[in-house]
Amino acid sequence: MDSLLNQEVLYKWSTPFFAVIIIFEILVSYYYQKKNYTFKDTFTNVYFAAINIGLDLIMKVISLFVLGFFYQHHLLTWENQTLIYWVFVFVFQDFLYYIQHYVDHHSRFFWAVHVTHHNSKYYNLTTGFRSSVFQPLYRYLFFIPLAIMGVPSLHIMFAYALGQIYGVFCHTKFIKYNFGFFGKIFVTPSHHRVHHASNIMYLDKNLGTVLIIWDKIFGTFQAEKTTEDYEEIKFGLTENQKSTGLFNIIFHEWNSILKDFFINKRHLSLQIRLKYVFYRPGWSHDGSTETSKELQEKLIDKKRTIANNV
Repeated sequence: MDSLLNQEVLYKWSTPFFAVIIIFEILVSYYYQKKNYTFKDTFTNVYFAAINIGLDLIMKVISLFVLGFFYQHHLLTWENQTLIYWVFVFVFQDFLYYIQHYVDHHSRFFWAVHVTHHNSKYYNLTTGFRSSVFQPLYRYLFFIPLAIMGVPSLHIMFAYALGQIYGVFCHTKFIKYNFGFFGKIFVTPSHHRVHHASNIMYLDKNLGTVLIIWDKIFGTFQAEKTTEDYEEIKFGLTENQKSTGLFNIIFHEWNSILKDFFINKRHLSLQIRLKYVFYRPGWSHDGSTETSKELQEKLIDKKRTIANNV
């Protein structure tokens, strides 16, 4: 049974299916004359996925060792792999990945890794493969609590892969339906479009991969606004990079961090410079730059002022 519960097996069987639906989306985009794909952007997405998979394979030994170590000291013992067991594994894994995703968006150090998944101005199914290239270096650490709860590393990785496959389907602009009750519990394309948007009101929202309930519980949920009163979703970063070279796309935020730490802020104390590394993206000691939360608070104040003057 465990031979079937393998990350690589799951990816192997899902890859041909993804190839078909991606080709279908490209044809639909072409038919409706939507500029939803470019060769360079799609190549970048596939290239990043390949690097991520290669690094993931290299880190497999380390991640299996670390998770295996904590599994040997587990607190719970599951007598049978029942439906309850697999629901627990999948839901707990999704929650732990939500935590990781939250950290990726709220610490500049981790955002420097995750930003590669967000720095495309296009949004299509291949964007789901635009990986956070260096995430395999630390991702497994967030799943340690699951190993302590008595879940073998192979099962953890299988649940993770299943969640990521589901997440790819949410990277599309063509599915507008909100899915009713299903969409109140699970992430939908509408939810994830919000997550990839660079509009101020959407920044750092909808961090769930499969279950949207975590965002609703912890206050990071934002519905997609579809009325004429709201501006159209813009994908990419709040400040997109002028250079779209592969090296710059991967390392541009790391370059900015190094400049802030060693050059731009070298007149400041070590404590302040470390905050420029680990605090939220956009944080500054003097207010010269703003975090997403600060930008959203200003936007709310502006709308409130306009409403009061009407």
